[in-house]
Parts: sequence; C-alpha cells; structure tokens
Amino acid sequence: MIIGLTGGIGSGKSIVGKYFNELGIDTIDADDVAKNILDDNTKAKQLFLECFGDEFLDQDNKINRDLLRTKIFIDIEKKNKLESIIHPIVLEEISEFISKSDSIYSIIIVPLIFETNSQDFYDKIIVIDCDEDLQIERASQRDDKSEQDIINIMKNQASREERNSIADDIILNDSTLENLKGNILKLHQKLLGINLNE
Repeated sequence: MIIGLTGGIGSGKSIVGKYFNELGIDTIDADDVAKNILDDNTKAKQLFLECFGDEFLDQDNKINRDLLRTKIFIDIEKKNKLESIIHPIVLEEISEFISKSDSIYSIIIVPLIFETNSQDFYDKIIVIDCDEDLQIERASQRDDKSEQDIINIMKNQASREERNSIADDIILNDSTLENLKGNILKLHQKLLGINLNE
C-alpha cells in the first residue's frame, strides 16, 4: 500500500515521517529528493549542466544554490525547463523506492498532492493538519523567514479545507509531540488492521 503524506508548510510533515520511520515504515520525502537530486543523481546533474552550463558549479563541483535561485527561479521559462529535468528523475527515484520497500505500507511525503491533482497515484492520503497561525509560527522559526514570507508561500498552497477534502485520514498536529506520537501510533495500528476496541 502506497500512502501519500501531505500538509502545508510548517504542518510537521518531516517529524511525522520520522515517527512512521521509527515504527518500521519506509518513507521518502519527495522534496528532499528534488532538493538534492542535482548533486546526488549523475544523470540529473549532467542534463542540468548540458542545459544551463557549468557556471552554476561552485568550487566543490556542487550546484551553486544561490546562483540557481537568482538566475533560474525568477525566470519562469528557465524554471519550467529545470523542473522538466528534475521531475521525471524524482519520479524514477520514488518508483525505485516503492519497488525496494518491504514495509507493510510505504509513505511518500509530498507537499503538493492537492495542488498537482495527483491523489490517484496513492492508495491512501494522510493529511497533517494544524491551525494556520501555528504553521506561520513554526515555519518562520524553522526557515528563518519573515511571517509575511510564510503567508505568501501559504497563499500559493491549497487551503486547509481543500487539503482535508482529499484525506483518507487526518493527523492533527496542534499540541505536544507526545500527543502527535500517540495520534500516529493510533493511525499506524488502524492501517495494520488492528482494532483496539475489540
């Protein structure tokens, strides 16, 4: 069973993925794969350099992220070209993860399932939900960004209502880590078919 785990910025996707991992569930974070793919995947790096040139390499032969942000992310045509290189290879890596996974179910952490209308790819969708003020507080502290920057990112993401509308299960993350762990354990047992009320 392939589960898509989604949620807005600052909702706690990474920590939830970590707890599922501790329960023996294979997880992969699509964002992490995409972020590191230009350095970690030889094919992706070669395609990128063929398209954009080696001016984007730093002295350690790694992709210069600052230059990338300055020159490519602000140019919609170049950004689309970069995504056309990255996305198919991210999908390849996720497919490889799925084929190698031997846990009873597998989790793919993807921020934008609703936005990309990709829910049919998964057997189930879990949404991490929390109050929007909490999202802003957590994300601005974690990413060292202003609250307005986080609000702007949130405006480009689905609303809570939209995300929750595609959920098979919702994990509420608006309390303590212990509470969150308890919610994850309950859902894990439900996914394993264990009925604690019997």
